[in-house]
Amino acid sequence: MQTWIVLLRGINVSGKNLIKMSALTQALSDSGLNNIRTYIQSGNIIFESEETNPDVISGMVSNIIKARFEYDVPAIAILQKELLQISKSNPFFSISDFDPAFMYITFLHRQPENEKIEAIEKLSFLPDIFSIQKNAVYVYCPNGYGKTKINNSFFERKLGVMATTRNIASVEKLCYL
Repeated sequence: MQTWIVLLRGINVSGKNLIKMSALTQALSDSGLNNIRTYIQSGNIIFESEETNPDVISGMVSNIIKARFEYDVPAIAILQKELLQISKSNPFFSISDFDPAFMYITFLHRQPENEKIEAIEKLSFLPDIFSIQKNAVYVYCPNGYGKTKINNSFFERKLGVMATTRNIASVEKLCYL
């Protein structure tokens, strides 16, 4: 069995795509998934499955949500052990006055094209900084995520890849649920 973390994009935000986690858990259970847990209302799901392909897992969860709740909700599936590695690989832990309250990780549906990564890495948004590593973008915003220009929409637009962002506290919690 593989332990999967599925990050949903755009549910229970600003009154849109409202899904109760208990109803979502039931829909996933009815579809044969095992040991389902959710974390907070913003679309973090943990479950076990024999499936080994993240695209199959993402598609399955999106299809279940479409069928049961009639919402088109993109999903990104990551093995829990890979999420732990992403969390531990944070390049900003070494900043002298690092405050985890201002740390976020944007998860990308797939690795962007190298040309797009190179183009975006030339941009500067100080004091906000970011680092793209494979299919994760580490984002540090010392003035707060609500004030930064390097948000989820920015990365989707510039990299041409669907994304969803979580704060570091949520990521770390998901690593051990």
